[in-house]
Amino acid sequence: MKQKLVIGTRGSKLALWQAQHIAACLRERYPEIAIELKHMVTTGDRILDVPLAKIGGKGLFTKELEVAMLSGEIDLAVHSLKDMPTELPEGLVLAAVTDRVDPGDALISPQYKTLDNLPANARVGTSSLRRKAQLLNARPDLTIVDLRGNLDTRLKKLTTEKLDAILLAVAGLRRLGWDEHITQVLPQDICLPAVGQGALAIEAREDDPETLALLAFLNHEPTRQATLAERTFLAEVEGGCQIPIGVYGEIKATGQLSLQAVIMSPDGQEAVHDAIDGSPADASLLGHTLAVRMLENGGREILAKLFAREM
Repeated sequence: MKQKLVIGTRGSKLALWQAQHIAACLRERYPEIAIELKHMVTTGDRILDVPLAKIGGKGLFTKELEVAMLSGEIDLAVHSLKDMPTELPEGLVLAAVTDRVDPGDALISPQYKTLDNLPANARVGTSSLRRKAQLLNARPDLTIVDLRGNLDTRLKKLTTEKLDAILLAVAGLRRLGWDEHITQVLPQDICLPAVGQGALAIEAREDDPETLALLAFLNHEPTRQATLAERTFLAEVEGGCQIPIGVYGEIKATGQLSLQAVIMSPDGQEAVHDAIDGSPADASLLGHTLAVRMLENGGREILAKLFAREM
């Protein structure tokens, strides 16, 4: 058995919490193995003054960690699954997907508390086109302000940039023990989450079977199946951070996998909604089927207009 595992992690408070959480799980399971953390800086951490959509979207927070993994510098990396591209570099695999925490989006507005209570033309901060489009669909009067930075930085900007509200992932706030900042969890009929939101992904080398075997206990199969459907949907519509797509899969009490999604124009004025149910064993097929159906029912036209504007 290996004597040491090195976990690569970004240096933000949330990334460190996630890596330390997985390290604690590994130490408890394998007390005889030394677990080390190696801090790394990613492109997404360095570029903080440009919207994510303009600098490449997904992969900005994973590339440097993946290079270190492939070189053998680290054995595994812990990511927020929503930050991971649908296609991994050759030689790397998802070793585990953890049990999902609340996948929702949190509105933080100390003065107004809820989306309905925000005044006309209220200034709302978010770095996500997905959140922006869905907010504008519900409240076209809002003024959306781009918001970058780690969670603590974005919370401070609520005051320093005189915003009426900001949107953040519920899971990140709860992991850091900052639940008290949440004034409303947006219902999914207003804001569907990002692909994989709320779940952690453990990435490792495909040719390292010993590490893969050690990590297997961290995998939560229902979450893996649900997020596989989401990631297949995203891959089919060729979406990423730069495309306003919300999608959420869950295993219902009946045992069926339910998948719902929305494709929107950035201004929220055009939207295609749909949903599908089926066996969790068919997760990938469900994601593919729903994506094709939504593209054929207006989604392709929305995305074509978006791509035309970016050319």
